[in-house]
Amino acid sequence: MSYELKELPYGYDALFPYIDAETMQIHHTKHHAGYVSKLNAALKEENIQPQSLEKLLTGISGYSAGIRNNAGGHYNHSLFWSVLSPEGGGKPSGALAEAIDRDFGSFGAFQEAFRTAAASRFGSGWAWLILTSDQKLKVTSTPNQDNPLMDVAEVRGLPLLGLDVWEHAYYLKYQNKRPEYIEAFWHIINWSEVEKRFGNHS
Repeated sequence: MSYELKELPYGYDALFPYIDAETMQIHHTKHHAGYVSKLNAALKEENIQPQSLEKLLTGISGYSAGIRNNAGGHYNHSLFWSVLSPEGGGKPSGALAEAIDRDFGSFGAFQEAFRTAAASRFGSGWAWLILTSDQKLKVTSTPNQDNPLMDVAEVRGLPLLGLDVWEHAYYLKYQNKRPEYIEAFWHIINWSEVEKRFGNHS
């Protein structure tokens, strides 16, 4: 099995002014593409034929650092593009909204927890909204290209929403102002996709 870089479901300029076209193009065609090609090369070199990316990640402690970093990078970015939309923003609805109120107290309290996770992640990494094995929603963060599917994650669960807080995701527009990038994220979240991920596993 080899992995491919899929085209985005929107143009590189579609998320402006929240994320600029140059950042989107570099992020997708250089960074994400690099993870895909390096993952394929590592799997070939180590003669590994994974059943799926998800299965690979759930047992990632048994693989090399190259596979861990690049499999995580491919999965994380694929999810990231899917939960962004030029028609995004607003709030979730239905069962996901009810679960957020149940587990965080309110949508505002969830936002604050997510902002804190994203802003306080030292160096490079990701902030996540996840569904745990006991069907609870939690906010967590991971370093580098790790994610909560991995058996090495401190807090494990199914990623529903992820925010890339590596500097390459925002530096051209926001420089070192990560909190401004985090605030912009709320305007472009594709809540219908997040709701679908939640509904498929809850």
